[in-house]
Amino acid sequence: MSNYDASNIQILEGLEAVRKRPGMYIGSTGSRGLHHLVWEIVDNAIDEALGGYATHIKLELLPGELIRVTDDGRGIPVDVHPKTGRPAVETILTTLHSGGKFDGQSYKVSGGLHGVGASVVNALSEWYLVEIHRNNKSYQQRYERGFPVTGVEEIGTSDHTGTVVTFKFDHKVFTETQVYDYETLRNRVQELAFLNKGLGITIVDLRKEEPVENYYHYDGGVVEYVKFLNKNKGRVNQEIVYIEKEVDGITIEIAMQYNDSYTSNINSFANNIHTHEGGMHEDGFKLALTRVINKYGNENNIFKKDESLIGDDTREGLTAIISVKHPDPQFEGQTKTKLGNPEVRQIASQITGEGLERYLLENPNDAKLIIEKCILASRARQAAKKAREATRRKSPLDTLGFASKLADCRSKDPSISEIYIVEGDSRVVLLNKVENRSIKRFYHFVGKF
Repeated sequence: MSNYDASNIQILEGLEAVRKRPGMYIGSTGSRGLHHLVWEIVDNAIDEALGGYATHIKLELLPGELIRVTDDGRGIPVDVHPKTGRPAVETILTTLHSGGKFDGQSYKVSGGLHGVGASVVNALSEWYLVEIHRNNKSYQQRYERGFPVTGVEEIGTSDHTGTVVTFKFDHKVFTETQVYDYETLRNRVQELAFLNKGLGITIVDLRKEEPVENYYHYDGGVVEYVKFLNKNKGRVNQEIVYIEKEVDGITIEIAMQYNDSYTSNINSFANNIHTHEGGMHEDGFKLALTRVINKYGNENNIFKKDESLIGDDTREGLTAIISVKHPDPQFEGQTKTKLGNPEVRQIASQITGEGLERYLLENPNDAKLIIEKCILASRARQAAKKAREATRRKSPLDTLGFASKLADCRSKDPSISEIYIVEGDSRVVLLNKVENRSIKRFYHFVGKF
């Protein structure tokens, strides 16, 4: 047995922990993690746009699987940080949990919360080059596997502001997948353009002889997103339901429309981060949706007697985008797949309820079509349930509560049917198929006997 004492306890300093356990920070070292590196840098650029400082972002895929992200924001500060004694940009890129997202002033709303995104990408990159434009000057610094190999160098003058990040992932970390998928990146870039109305985003693939370029800019925001998702489907309500409101500094934006399909397509976002697992904002939306549609159906005598809808009925054929901008969102982990703020659930439910009620009252024709769509889904669900039950032949004894003592017979011929009564822990075997009431009478008889 080896000794286990204080000398066995390791302390990982700086970015060592990231390189030792990368999955904790980027989800995996496969395709998902490789693309997550890109989103960490793009999200920082998006945060500049959320603050109103950037209007255009450019993502480039360069030969050799290099990534370059350019924004026209304020540029990362380059002056010396008072605590570390190093330039602010170096502090951000080499120290976990450092950045401008904690004071609540530099960024009112942001997707970056933990101050680890840029430093994680730096740690997991073979090399990382940052170029900064601010104060009418251009600066540059290079890193290798998380360590600075140059200082912050002034390389010239500049007539604009912004940040340019170029990096190459570390092939020693990412061994499974080493090629970026253009469609994966393009889809996410388009999604970000939908979520940030007025922001222009360009993505360019320069890895082949013929460059591929796409530019996205949507003034309609999430409304255009729903139109895009429903473009090849028959629409139930012609006008898209759009709701936007700010409560206690939390802004919620919702766009929704029903189509003639039989599946739901609900996408939720928090500070532009796609919360694939949902969370409180999605829960609040779903609760309000079911509540309001049931209320409208009952008040307008659309439902039959004792008819009501469950959540699945009200979501069938629904395409919806739920986007929350929260000054202090609580995600589950660095990969941010689920929003956990309890207060968002109530606010989302309130805003959805008010907006949807108003829409149904102002658009009675669309309201009727939506309710009928939901009722049809309910009846189809109930019919499917009955069909499932019919295929599982139930014994008439099942409803009596003592089926373990009784076994249903298979014969319909009474001339060969018999009843056996055994003393003690009796097992009564019915060899004749009878109706429930007949069994009950027989049971009472056995009890008296």
